[in-house]
Amino acid sequence: MAKNQGEEREDEHEDTAEPRVYEFGFHLNPELPTEEVKKEYRGIRSLIASKGTLIAEGEPHKVQLAYTISRQETAGRRDFDSAYFSWIVYEATAENHAEIVTTAGANSRIVRFIDLITTKDAARHSVEMRELSLKVPEREGVTDEVAANTELDAALENVVV
Repeated sequence: MAKNQGEEREDEHEDTAEPRVYEFGFHLNPELPTEEVKKEYRGIRSLIASKGTLIAEGEPHKVQLAYTISRQETAGRRDFDSAYFSWIVYEATAENHAEIVTTAGANSRIVRFIDLITTKDAARHSVEMRELSLKVPEREGVTDEVAANTELDAALENVVV
């Protein structure tokens, strides 16, 4: 016999008591002094650690945003073109996860955040890839090489056969 829909829903609710792995990525206000950014990051980190188990993390660093984020505040509209970006991967129950998201939503120093369900393996892989990318030196001559190839392509098009 097949299960009815009510039984399936009960099974789904039981799974929410099991801890899941989440990745919390967030942008902090770029106008904060460096010490305040570190303090805010430590506060978010300790909140998450009190509600779950930390798995991996990336400390805040200032980045240019791909697009301007506009936010309405009590003093008026604020536009952000840069922010301090950080992320934390953690394991928590659904109830504790909801508390973390609610607290983050009320934090005025967080410009924007995203909270995703992930896996421990995916988080560890991301950390490894980030470490590898930091070790590989950036190629300086890439733009010169591209320009030379463009000139060569243009010269070849003008060749009469």
